Amino acid sequence: MTPQTSPTSQTSPSSPSSPTSSTPQSAAGPRGRGRVALAVTTRPRLLLLLILLLTAGAVVVGGGVAERMSSGGSQIPGSESSYATAELERRWPASQPNLLLLVSPRDGSRDVDDPAVASAARDLARQLADENTVLGVVSYWQAEDTALRARDGGEALITARIKGDEDAVDDALEALEPRYQGAHGAVDVRLGGPAAVRHASQEVIADDLVRAEVIALPVTLVLLVVVFGSAVAAALPLLVGIVSVLGTNAVLRVITEFTDVSVYAQNLTTALGLGLAIDYALFLVRRHREELAADRDPRDAVAVTLRTAGRTVLYSALTVAVCLASMLVFEQYFLRSLAYAGIAVVLISGAASLIALPAALVLLGHRVNALRLPVGRRGGNPGAGWARLARLVMRRAPLFAVGTVAVLLALGLPFKDVRFGTADDRQLPSSTEARVVQEELRNEFPGSPGSALAVLVEGKPAAKALAEYSGEVSRLAHVVQVAGPAGRFVDGKRVDGKRVDGKRVNGKRVNGKRVNGKRVNDAPPAVGFVSVLHSAESASPRSVSLVKKIRSVPAPFETSVTGPAAVLADTQHGTAERLPWALAVIAVTTLILVFLLTGSVLLPLLTVVVNGLSLTAMFGAVVWVFQDGHLSGPLGFTPTGDIETALPVLMFCVAFGLSMDYGVFLVSRIKEEYELGGDHRDAVVLGIRRTGGLITAAAMILAVVMVAIGTSRVTNIKMLGLGVGLAVMMDAMVVRALLVPAVLRLTGRATWWAPAPLRRLQRRVGLEEEARTTYPDIPTRTERPVSGRT
Repeated sequence: MTPQTSPTSQTSPSSPSSPTSSTPQSAAGPRGRGRVALAVTTRPRLLLLLILLLTAGAVVVGGGVAERMSSGGSQIPGSESSYATAELERRWPASQPNLLLLVSPRDGSRDVDDPAVASAARDLARQLADENTVLGVVSYWQAEDTALRARDGGEALITARIKGDEDAVDDALEALEPRYQGAHGAVDVRLGGPAAVRHASQEVIADDLVRAEVIALPVTLVLLVVVFGSAVAAALPLLVGIVSVLGTNAVLRVITEFTDVSVYAQNLTTALGLGLAIDYALFLVRRHREELAADRDPRDAVAVTLRTAGRTVLYSALTVAVCLASMLVFEQYFLRSLAYAGIAVVLISGAASLIALPAALVLLGHRVNALRLPVGRRGGNPGAGWARLARLVMRRAPLFAVGTVAVLLALGLPFKDVRFGTADDRQLPSSTEARVVQEELRNEFPGSPGSALAVLVEGKPAAKALAEYSGEVSRLAHVVQVAGPAGRFVDGKRVDGKRVDGKRVNGKRVNGKRVNGKRVNDAPPAVGFVSVLHSAESASPRSVSLVKKIRSVPAPFETSVTGPAAVLADTQHGTAERLPWALAVIAVTTLILVFLLTGSVLLPLLTVVVNGLSLTAMFGAVVWVFQDGHLSGPLGFTPTGDIETALPVLMFCVAFGLSMDYGVFLVSRIKEEYELGGDHRDAVVLGIRRTGGLITAAAMILAVVMVAIGTSRVTNIKMLGLGVGLAVMMDAMVVRALLVPAVLRLTGRATWWAPAPLRRLQRRVGLEEEARTTYPDIPTRTERPVSGRT
């Protein structure tokens, strides 16, 4: 590679695929100071004061946001299960119990039918029924239903429903817990059910988030010090990250006033807020110090930084935001609320990096390099190792390209055996009381009362037809019993004529909105519901198959099936139906934005393919570790044999966006070097040399944040943190270091080709950075070394 003595002596190639030359101007002139740079460099103190006031306001507004989060959101609005659930809750609230009291004798020698135990349990049930927040109390001792009694007679259930929305249920449960947990005369009581599981999940997630922040912040600071070799420079990205998290919490608090927001949103906020803001600040500070090393004035150095790396940061933030916005195409609020959180945190991170950070850099001037520490300092030629690696890869490009792709595909092979399910109590630590109760239900009771299916029956069926339908359903595999207005059925035979709901249904007409393609006020009168107790796991392929079989049982009246397995079946269908649209949004926007950045037709296609390959290891690990249970002991979780249906969608959108983040920084720098020198291979080597160490450092910092999130005791949060952390490291250390230079060597100068009309369009509206020929006095190949690792 021929050294260049001055950038001003270079001329741009005349090839159509090469950039045209531009007239050099001083960075201090109009081209050196854009509108944002002008505002930042002229009034930095006022700008920082406003940002400080906004941050203080965000702390006040965002306080207590975790208490307003919800842990549900997987149900598809308008689906059959959603419609049936709403109708059952409106007409027969007791049919959908969300609170279970597991009652056991204090004297282990007795069983639940002992007179003293039965008397204490009846008193407890009457006390619970008198609570203003509770309705539909049913106990084993009242209903004499063997489904509410453990097989060995050592435990029995009292079921109830806490009224209101999730917030009201949580408030009521907090008041009920101290009054009902523990000893009550001759019995001991433990609380379970969906309300208790949800409440416990929120408490564990909130505690784990605090621990993750305590872990991530000091480790991140140490890594930044190692990268920069200066305590002052290292503190800036961390401060920007903290501002981003605080600002996003305030935005989430406002959003909760208008819609439900998943409790996972705060974990995503912490991970992306710290990770992305630190990444952006890392690139900006690094470029700023690079300009200072070239004897630039601090104000002009900030202006140059904003016009080069700043544009890339802006483009990257928009690209990541679009990837996360793709989750808005899904109907369940679990994914939609995460899209709101993701868009907010990315835009706030980008704004803080492009406004607050440059203002601070102007005020600090050369003091940004103050408090230098020996740990991060080194002499020599920065980036020389990355340049040698790039040359090695490009000399053996076919070997590295094929080998890397083969390894990535092999790592993703376990995903072909993925089984989708839904989260349950086993997400929680094994000692959590709500989980202990649910484990007892699964293991000790005939069928799992908490996973029963309910069939809403509409259309005034004759008693004989309803009995025949109930008997037919009871013959299906894994069905323990069917109970409803026509009686109780086992294996097709009626075994008890009691009405499960205890009363005759009056057949009122329904009033409401259009649901499931029909107007509810035109629906036939509802006559009741049929309860289906089954032995299959509530979220398993067997239970989903059972739902489909029940829905296929012919009946001369309308039926709608709900329950955990029915919700899972509808969620899988709804997610699969919307997934192609989400992928299309990501692919199309990526193609457009990368084209606007680079002016190339081929690079956008390569970007989509390469980014997709970078995620294979993450998805393979999700199945191998979290579904199949490998490493479950060291990682401290209980494998359930399936993966939460919506979680891979979330992980894909987040990881793909982060992969785009690093891809943008690398490609933009390669393009800058190509425009400056016109040699494709040199441009690739120089781009990797200047960004390889920085991208790796940024990936390590983001991985630290994600791994800290992955220390959560809730399995899905652990899967999200560790999975995305793995994807980030694979992208930075394998894909960007090996696959990208190999592929770019094979594509050669065709990498930058575009038809003339598209090239003109890109020059008119493109987002490209200005090449450093705009700033003639900045060295390009033989810059003064900057302290710290690159």
